[in-house]
Amino acid sequence: MTKKPQVTRIALAISAALCLPSVVAAESGFVEGTTATLQARNYCFSRDFSDIVGANQQSKSEEWAQGFILNVKSGYTPGTVGFGVDVLGQLGFKLDSSGSRVNTGLLPTGSDGKAADDFGRLGAALKARLSRTELKIGELTPNLLVLTFSDIRLLPPTYQGASLISQEIEELIVQAGQFHSGSVLNEAGDGKMRAKLGHVPQLGGNAETDRFNYVSADYAFNDKRTSAGVWYAQLEDIYNQRFYSLKHSEPVGDWVFGANLGFYDSKQDGERLLGDIDNRALFSVLSAKHGGHTVSVGYQSMYGDDAFPRVFNNVSPLGNEVPTYEFAGADERSWQVRHDFDFSAIGIPGLVSTVRYIRGDNVDTGRGFEGEEWERDLDLGYTVQSGALKNLGVRVRNVTARS
Repeated sequence: MTKKPQVTRIALAISAALCLPSVVAAESGFVEGTTATLQARNYCFSRDFSDIVGANQQSKSEEWAQGFILNVKSGYTPGTVGFGVDVLGQLGFKLDSSGSRVNTGLLPTGSDGKAADDFGRLGAALKARLSRTELKIGELTPNLLVLTFSDIRLLPPTYQGASLISQEIEELIVQAGQFHSGSVLNEAGDGKMRAKLGHVPQLGGNAETDRFNYVSADYAFNDKRTSAGVWYAQLEDIYNQRFYSLKHSEPVGDWVFGANLGFYDSKQDGERLLGDIDNRALFSVLSAKHGGHTVSVGYQSMYGDDAFPRVFNNVSPLGNEVPTYEFAGADERSWQVRHDFDFSAIGIPGLVSTVRYIRGDNVDTGRGFEGEEWERDLDLGYTVQSGALKNLGVRVRNVTARS
């Protein structure tokens, strides 16, 4: 009889953000329409995995860092075609770390096994706007249903390339783009892109590419309470992916009911640098909101021979993606229950909480037994509403995960 291994991970993340918006003079004009935001982010992350039995002798990842994110967005020059520029500057500093506690994702780890004292990046994107169509070329932070924005550590990742978004028809949003390199969340440089299947750390050696392509169309109707979308993405020579989505929101008296349904179909692409890939992923999230309470339930299911593929170091866009696991192993089935509360409903604006529990099973481990996992997340956040500390936000997160 094969004994199932147990993975113990207890994560505590404390983050604080201070946003300092500039004065905006006007909406039009290259200079007059410029806005700038500086965010200071203090982040402590601790993950204990001392119960794991194996060759790795490190028992925890625990680091503390300070980050700064400067985001400057110009307005557009006058004329039929307006031009502008966006600048993104990022800088991170080590406050506490050691060689025995590295790899939290907050800081780069050098060849000596120690975290860097500081790291940073400065990038810019040129932009052009014609009517309701905008083209950007350069340093980008995309948030797409096939490439989800992964601002989950000290500094967000970026991509280098081009993106186009058009809304010439009021209800229809069309997007397309291509990225040739990426900068992951704890590195200053950029390089080719890789894929990751599920949460297995095997990335396929030298399986990397300099092309991520995508195109999409999202249409809203029924007074914009219902939307449907179709997406196509290609991580060239590794995988390609189709995504179909349907969302709906229905007010009934003092309640608001919601539904979010999605289906991904992924397979190998071109040179098949990771070999054959066979995955179909279905997720559904149903929600009910009343006052400050929102209760959600979700179901997610994987089909095919492989886990869900995504660009490495990005969170997955699935319904059951949570801080530790994405519940996207081969053949995995998972269920989620979640409760969110906005304390402004009882006179405490700025205070919010989240409690969620997810359980998955039926995982094809390829090791002679069926895998299973679960995760429980507790979040509590507060943003100061007024005074000298206005916009100061503090969040405490505690996660317990077993696999």
